[in-house]
Amino acid sequence: MVLKNKLSITTMISRINVFEKNQGVLKALSSLQMYLGKSPIEKNLLHLLYFRVSQLNGCAFCLDMHSKDLRAAGESEQRLYMISAWDEAPVYTERERAAIAWAEAVTRLGREGVPDNVYERALRSFTEDELIDLTVAVIAINSYNRINVAFRTPSGHYQPGQFQAH
Repeated sequence: MVLKNKLSITTMISRINVFEKNQGVLKALSSLQMYLGKSPIEKNLLHLLYFRVSQLNGCAFCLDMHSKDLRAAGESEQRLYMISAWDEAPVYTERERAAIAWAEAVTRLGREGVPDNVYERALRSFTEDELIDLTVAVIAINSYNRINVAFRTPSGHYQPGQFQAH
């Protein structure tokens, strides 16, 4: 029991604040976000993808941020709660399901790559340009997740819209 408590306290201690320590990292990742800001893909769909990928990667900071941004944009609690079972939940459109399937496959990229059926499903709902944008979005959130998880970025303090350009 003592060991368990010791581990849980240790995992809560943040490490390097990468975005304060190295502004170049923030600038590089921000360029992807600026690109995606001009994408024709719905912003709530992108946040939904960010939320799901952050679940897969165990990124508390990003889960906090994207759940708050989604709720502020009018997303229902039900859809947030059901996203881990998205393919069985009737609350998602086929376009959303195709996007989430694509995001999961790209995030969990293995030796077999993205399965053909996932690619074909995505192409039925998205243009080739949109599919490229979805892939860039998955790359971006995976980058943020990996930085936040590796350096234990503290979570729970995000305010909706905090990182939007003014």
